[in-house]
Amino acid sequence: MDQIPTDAAAAVLQRSEPLPDSAISVEGPDFERDLSLQQLLQSYERIGFQANSLGQAINIVNRMRTWRLSDEPISPDDPDQYTDPEVRAQTRCNIFLGYTSNLISSGLREVIKYLVKHKHVSAIVTTAGGIEEDFIKCLGKTYLADFRMDGADLRRKGMNRIGNLIVPNDNYCKFEDWLLPILDIMLAEQQASGEVWTPSSFIRRLGKEINNEESVYYWAYKNDIPVFCPALTDGSLGDMMYFHSFHSPGLIIDIVGDIRALNELSRKSVKAGMIILGGGVCKHQIANAMLIRNGADFSVYINTGQEFDGSDSGAQPDEAVSWGKIRAGAESVKVFADATLVFPLLVAATFAQKPQ
Repeated sequence: MDQIPTDAAAAVLQRSEPLPDSAISVEGPDFERDLSLQQLLQSYERIGFQANSLGQAINIVNRMRTWRLSDEPISPDDPDQYTDPEVRAQTRCNIFLGYTSNLISSGLREVIKYLVKHKHVSAIVTTAGGIEEDFIKCLGKTYLADFRMDGADLRRKGMNRIGNLIVPNDNYCKFEDWLLPILDIMLAEQQASGEVWTPSSFIRRLGKEINNEESVYYWAYKNDIPVFCPALTDGSLGDMMYFHSFHSPGLIIDIVGDIRALNELSRKSVKAGMIILGGGVCKHQIANAMLIRNGADFSVYINTGQEFDGSDSGAQPDEAVSWGKIRAGAESVKVFADATLVFPLLVAATFAQKPQ
């Protein structure tokens, strides 16, 4: 009988080093049991791959939302660090939520509205579409469609496609009819008072004017949650300002006022956490604000971007550590997934849980 070659056996049957007692075995959900949604989501921590990342994200967000100043140890080098009344008033972690416009176009709008309505976030950063699509949905419906619909045919029919969603162009006409008179009033107020608008005060005013409980920004107005939009003109809002400038020139939007407000909110946060859905300007604007305080304490990214092209959108949390945008040793994770799939699950396992 031939002997197994010793070199082949050594290569294939190499002995393992013992694992530490803290090692966690891979295990999926047990559907032999009657699992609640919470029990199912808890099982994600041991499934592996992106399920494991979502499990980590749930744990990090729960630590963000349950952190209290009373839990923070007093530094022996600075025993008076939390005696300032402005600091003592911050009993909770300030959570900065960022998202791209397509997520407001999707049904995640209702998830985001829940967070804002119940004051679960301290500040929002989004893009122009993330603002206007919320108001437009108050004026007309967005519909489910298909990714493969013909663009030229849709253009002829006055239909705008966002992935597998359709927005009738009439919705934007309704938006123009609603917005232009408000711009007239805002211009008159600016000219009378001399005070210019910032993107956040502009959005706050629109949230007040829409007066609709379906709106994310109505609740941001009601709950005094600032909404920052560094790229306010990059969308239908910019189109409306463009048209308005021909017959009523002079409206000024001051972005410097907002960068100061956002950075100061970050700087004065005793604890700060980031939850960022997608990439681009909303992701970087929040992360850059965290640099002002030497990095975020908690960070959760959810997006499908890859880092091979050097984009900030695809960058993982450790790259932000190198810039000082996430603190070294901070709790952070990136979930590689479409936010519409996983963010409702994340919220169900965290913010939507009633206090014990």
